[in-house]
Amino acid sequence: MNTENPVNQKDAAAVRFFPPGIPLIAILLGIGLNWLWPIDFGLAIPLALRYLVGGLIIVISVLGLGLRAVRLFRRRGQNENPWKPTPHIEESGPFELTRNPMYLQMVLSCIGIGVVLMNWWILFLTPMVGWLLQELAIKPEEEYLERKFGAAYLEYKSRVRRWV
Repeated sequence: MNTENPVNQKDAAAVRFFPPGIPLIAILLGIGLNWLWPIDFGLAIPLALRYLVGGLIIVISVLGLGLRAVRLFRRRGQNENPWKPTPHIEESGPFELTRNPMYLQMVLSCIGIGVVLMNWWILFLTPMVGWLLQELAIKPEEEYLERKFGAAYLEYKSRVRRWV
């Protein structure tokens, strides 16, 4: 028997884990694993090129996705914290390209850091970061938004992909 009553549900997504902690843990785990068991595929990529490519990935994803989404949220009276109520569906800016620009930024930042550090462990852990973000944050948020906004959110979901 379902004892949940929609009237008693909190007006927020049921996200149970701090989302930025997921990529942070993966990066730290990758650094630790690389210290214990370094992986070297014999790729001699110059440090300057690694910093350029990885740095560009990080900067473009943080500025173009993450910070743009946060600024847009704050300008429109919305909070980026998934435990706070969502007053409306945001569909402009980076939300025209992806329903989850802040989470996509986290995944891309893992890739950028992996490239800068030439750390294969971080790069291997990055798909797990995406999957964990999807399961622990995105899906609970989607359930909340569907419950709260119904057809309007379903229509947005049909037009804009979860990731890209």
